Amino acid sequence: MPEAKAPDGNSGVQIDLISGNRMSNLTSMEKIRLILDGVRDGNIVILEEGLAPEEESKLIEVTMAEISPDEFNGIEIETYPSSQAGDQGFLDRLMGRQSAAKLTVIGPANQIETLHKDENLISALVSRK
Repeated sequence: MPEAKAPDGNSGVQIDLISGNRMSNLTSMEKIRLILDGVRDGNIVILEEGLAPEEESKLIEVTMAEISPDEFNGIEIETYPSSQAGDQGFLDRLMGRQSAAKLTVIGPANQIETLHKDENLISALVSRK
């Protein structure tokens, strides 16, 4: 992924906003690598459409395998469904299926702290390294 540089040389927190269209063309492992590579670089990654539950589980599994005390502290992940998720059919709710329409925020565990989360808002504090 191309890296953006601050025009005035100030360091800051880079936020990568990844469209659902881009993610739809990737395999599950390619999605996980894209996310983890960005987070390992200290970026906050925001996914327009989120991950499937199986992909989220695999992301956590791969993250746990890559954690090292001196190099990578892991990830912080928060997801909330879009307003369309409330329009699920009865059978989907009964079977426990969730809508794929959701926004996901992923960042380095040592830089992002969730302050508040509800069905309409994720409020996070992001610090520099």
